[in-house]
Amino acid sequence: MMDTKKEFGEILKALRTEKGLGQVQLAKELDVSKSVISLWELGGADPTLSNLKKIARFFNVSIDFLAGMEL
Repeated sequence: MMDTKKEFGEILKALRTEKGLGQVQLAKELDVSKSVISLWELGGADPTLSNLKKIARFFNVSIDFLAGMEL
């Protein structure tokens, strides 16, 4: 079984760094704390569906892409 938490975290970090954003900046954009961004990127927590939607909208990608189901 694949570790989707890690995949999501790697994808989120890649998207964030491609936009030149720090964790604090992204946290402000998504209305979450910096520690939540860190937890997501490290695979320590999964975002809620509503936060997944915010992330997908912000980066203009699909939820499937964020989940590592499409490249």
